[in-house]
Amino acid sequence: MNAPHAVSAIWPRAELTEVPYALYTDPAVYALEQERLFRGPTWNYLGLKPELPNPGDFKTNVVGDTPVVLCRDTDGSLHAWVNRCAHRGALVCRELRGNSASGTHTCVYHQWAYDNQGALIGVPFRKGLGGKGGYPADFDMASHGLQKLRVECVESMVFATFDEQAEPLQDYLGPVMLANIRRVLGRPIELLGTTRQQMRGNWKLYAENTRDSYHGALLHLFYPTFGIYRPAQDSAAVMDEGHRFHNLFQIMTSGSGGDVSEYQNKGMRAMPAADALADRRVIEFKDDYGDGVSLTIQSLFPNVVLQQIQNTLATRQIVTRGISDTEVVWTFFGYLGESAEVRAHRLRNINLVGPAGFISMEDGEAVEIVQHGLVGVEANAGSVLAMGGDSDSDLDRLGMDENSIRGFWRGYRQFMQL
Repeated sequence: MNAPHAVSAIWPRAELTEVPYALYTDPAVYALEQERLFRGPTWNYLGLKPELPNPGDFKTNVVGDTPVVLCRDTDGSLHAWVNRCAHRGALVCRELRGNSASGTHTCVYHQWAYDNQGALIGVPFRKGLGGKGGYPADFDMASHGLQKLRVECVESMVFATFDEQAEPLQDYLGPVMLANIRRVLGRPIELLGTTRQQMRGNWKLYAENTRDSYHGALLHLFYPTFGIYRPAQDSAAVMDEGHRFHNLFQIMTSGSGGDVSEYQNKGMRAMPAADALADRRVIEFKDDYGDGVSLTIQSLFPNVVLQQIQNTLATRQIVTRGISDTEVVWTFFGYLGESAEVRAHRLRNINLVGPAGFISMEDGEAVEIVQHGLVGVEANAGSVLAMGGDSDSDLDRLGMDENSIRGFWRGYRQFMQL
């Protein structure tokens, strides 16, 4: 049985209320995801434009598990190519980031050289030495460049796809997702820093987590304890109209209140002996946009989250490191020219998020305990996603359904051709 048929056998029915656990543990599933999702007609996030401000700047990255390089050419254009020498397959660029002032990227193994667009521009001993060796007379340099990806941008976000036939990026995202990207990134930004988080779990567990509308007040007890998220706040969860695998959570500052006691019944956990902060400025919210929205979590399939939590702004790139390993790269930013006071507050607010954030530190642990729990699981077992039925409709209140997760899986099945 070949891999596509084997994967189809794992999830033969279209119902989304039970997701097979084998999707997180089967190597055949992972291999097919690399082919049909990451190297298929999806758009993968590669970074923010300010990460490459100058001609010759480059950044190594991955699409799925394929190594790629994003670089800025002398004319300011952005290009992406597979970081795999056409000669013997070695990595061309080994640094995490850098600048090639000459516009040349040279493989250290045999010094094949490429320009910023991935074209082969130099081969040592091409004509041999002393009339001996070298390449045939019909050796075509243009046929031995690096594999290129299509690159498109929305505001400061840079995306790439392997598929020349993939729909345009703006169509892929849809108007609802584009509107929030422009809301958050519609002004010049300045990078503040990067953190990397390792998780011993399948990448889809984290993708589900960012679309889980009600785990926040149950897993992240910091939220209800200190009143950052209350059940009566106005909120919504909306998905893209086309694929349903992009998702946007929004929480407003408005609402009639509510307190932690609403979660501390029926055996739910409470945050013990933690009813005060030494410095409450860490949870203050200053309205950057004048719309009263204090939280947005925007999950874009397959590999990025754009977040505004209070006044922390970041992208989170989801990197597959194998069937049971995931890396999340957090890139924090602020707005160019903002006051020293605002910048200090934004930096202080970052304590809420990231690998050790007061709010988000539990997400990595949640991914890992699920993956650990799946060891030895029965072949026909699956998770229960029945909250709200089989619907993937938009929600006007968070915490009552699993619609956004089902939207992820509906789009996943479409692109995996299941």
